[in-house]
Amino acid sequence: MGGFFGAALKTDCVFDLFFGTDYHSHLGTRRAGMAVYSKEYGFDRAIHNIENSPFRTKFDKDVNEMRGNLGIGCISDYEPQPLLVRSHHGTFAITTVGRINNMDEIVDKVFTEGHAHFLEMSGGDINATELVAAVINQKDNLIEGITYAQDLIDGSITMCLLTPKGIYAARDRLGRTPVAIGRKEDGYCISFESFAYLNLGYTYERELGPGEVVIVTPEEVRTLVKPGGDMKICTFLWIYYGYPSSSYEGVSVEKMRYNCGALLAKRDDVSPDNVAGVPDSGIAHAIGYSNQSGIPFSRPFIKYTPTWPRSFMPAIQSQRNLIAKMKLIPVHDLIQNKRLLLIDDSIVRGTQLRETTEFLYQSGAKEVHIRPACPPLLYGCKYLNFSRSTSEMDLITRRIIKEMEGDAKNVNLSAYSNPETPEYKEMVRRIGVQLNFTSLRYHRLDDMIESVGIDKCRLCTYCWDGKE
Repeated sequence: MGGFFGAALKTDCVFDLFFGTDYHSHLGTRRAGMAVYSKEYGFDRAIHNIENSPFRTKFDKDVNEMRGNLGIGCISDYEPQPLLVRSHHGTFAITTVGRINNMDEIVDKVFTEGHAHFLEMSGGDINATELVAAVINQKDNLIEGITYAQDLIDGSITMCLLTPKGIYAARDRLGRTPVAIGRKEDGYCISFESFAYLNLGYTYERELGPGEVVIVTPEEVRTLVKPGGDMKICTFLWIYYGYPSSSYEGVSVEKMRYNCGALLAKRDDVSPDNVAGVPDSGIAHAIGYSNQSGIPFSRPFIKYTPTWPRSFMPAIQSQRNLIAKMKLIPVHDLIQNKRLLLIDDSIVRGTQLRETTEFLYQSGAKEVHIRPACPPLLYGCKYLNFSRSTSEMDLITRRIIKEMEGDAKNVNLSAYSNPETPEYKEMVRRIGVQLNFTSLRYHRLDDMIESVGIDKCRLCTYCWDGKE
């Protein structure tokens, strides 16, 4: 995933940039960076690896040395950014969030049109943000370049460009990721997460529409490309990615999760002793379930936050599994001889939740009922790098379907996305057996959409139903 923050102020913006970017640390654990500009000092930039140390620690020295009234910062789960680029447009810094599915095609096109080379990252990949900059540089001005990049890219790219004139912010063409604008007396900010500017003295101004391009200066936010009419914002932002105090398209993340839990409870027929949420993203869903059902909410295990403060995990799966287990500390008095209903945001591979369930049984739980807050994941995300898995067969649903069908490729998956079909019910039954759950019931797609309160045609639900 990844997140970004930008500030355009009449005074120095580095303090706001530092803390605004830090407030996006839940969206990535690999790289982070800040770039600033002032007429007096020009451009300055810092990028650090944050795999073993949080953003604040790594950038503590930089924040005391950088100067500028314009700046952008980012948390990245993959490529180093922001990048500082010199071209016929002048010098600019750029950061992006999203995914490019047709990178090879675009690289060939850019080479054909005269681009000389790209710097390879470790592993041989091309930095997606560098590729976006190269595409922008194919056109005569930045606005044409930005819209050209948005049209050319198969996938989703939201970007911020820092220039001496101001910050260009462009929401991806179908609005799969959010861009919020905040305002205070001496300027404006741009933010992925709408809560990130609240403690910095900004108030909500507005959100950019799908495909909208603006330029942000200390004096104004001016639209350069009007928003499109179609939107496909990622529903998983509310289910998992988004921080509880954020809102997207006017819908609170925390409130949506309460709604999810309530609708899960309305359809349920089990009577556990307690309801619990897997920390952290499952907790609000569990509170909603508890409030609706009247079944007490409890915390049978606690996340050890002093050294595991962030919700995201390392990219290497074996490390993810180990750390997931190490982070949770049991409260035996709330587990022993209890029938527990546990809500997690989703089931992807199933490994972590199976280990969590075994951990509860070993701690004395009588029953463990699992209620994921979203439907079964059947497709890998094509837009936001929800998972960088090399194969959809990493999904437990697809492995179970292969077991049922004897085929992984020529399968009609629509039957497995409909909770009324026998295929769906058998898939869910087998997943529950394989992961050793007492019972398993997923959130229904129609209920999840109702929990958001936005029309389905404006939500991306691709990972659940394959519909683009």
